[in-house]
Amino acid sequence: MKRNTLRMLAAIALATLGTGTALAQDPKLEKVTIAGWGGPISEITNILVEPDKGFFRARGIELVYMPGAGGGDAVRNLLSGQADVAFTDPGSFYGGLDKGEKLRAIYDIYPQNVFNVVSLKSANISKPADLKGKKIGVYSLSSGTLTNLQLLLNQAGLSTKDVTIVVTGLLNFAPLMQGQVDATAATDTGLLVARAKGVGDVNVMEVRHSLNLSSDLFIVREDTFQQKKDLLKRFLAAYRDSAQWMIDHPEEAAKLAVKRAINGQNEAVNLEVIKLRNATSVSPLTQQKGLGAIDVDTLQKGARAWKQIGLIERNLDMKAVVSQDLLPGRK
Repeated sequence: MKRNTLRMLAAIALATLGTGTALAQDPKLEKVTIAGWGGPISEITNILVEPDKGFFRARGIELVYMPGAGGGDAVRNLLSGQADVAFTDPGSFYGGLDKGEKLRAIYDIYPQNVFNVVSLKSANISKPADLKGKKIGVYSLSSGTLTNLQLLLNQAGLSTKDVTIVVTGLLNFAPLMQGQVDATAATDTGLLVARAKGVGDVNVMEVRHSLNLSSDLFIVREDTFQQKKDLLKRFLAAYRDSAQWMIDHPEEAAKLAVKRAINGQNEAVNLEVIKLRNATSVSPLTQQKGLGAIDVDTLQKGARAWKQIGLIERNLDMKAVVSQDLLPGRK
């Protein structure tokens, strides 16, 4: 994504969240910037409605959302000091740790794997082995769509050397519909929107059937974790409040997304996207321990898979870099 496009998205996000002078000058509010993997889109409506609902303000926080072009971008913005928290995929977390960065996961945003690879029925691509020699679209080279595609390819003994990767951006179903790629790596919400726009009959390979690894986590730098625990506790409590609100009130969220999300013009589509994202926010573990609970064992399986594929070189110990003591309700 070009720099000027990112600047535009950043401006939209800042305007959407209402981080204006009045908030900035309130001495009772501490600013927390989230580095996102994408723009201010409908699936993160619970963040975007801060001007309307004030979940973070109620916890003494001025919220800022910084758009990005993939999970790797979110991690880079975190490491550069431009953000306090990264909203990113486990693969990007593994990648940062593999490079020796001091990072810590503190909240599981979406404990279900939402990634998939989609092709038109006419392409006769129904299993990973069928992808050999094909052109495959991804959001960006720093996106979870690429790393999860690699996980799927590995099942068939393939790698990215056996396919042609095409960077398509977030609107990656248009190239598929226009025949510019044979398949596209996407997410469940991306597929839902594509179906609403008439993508037609498709074959869908869901990565969760291979490894139901979390789709996104909140991660922070180790120094932030050590020095700002009270602020991070309040941030996580506010985020959980916002996520629970969207689960309890999807219709209200869909209406607010019309004015807050850059892709939220269709309220009916918003509602379906929000319902999907609500479903991926919960798991058997979160039903026991509350939203945000991290399945460390599955995260460890993911790290081993990433190393097996060759995406990382180190053996990573997730128990050493995951902390759940900041979650609401923990002492």
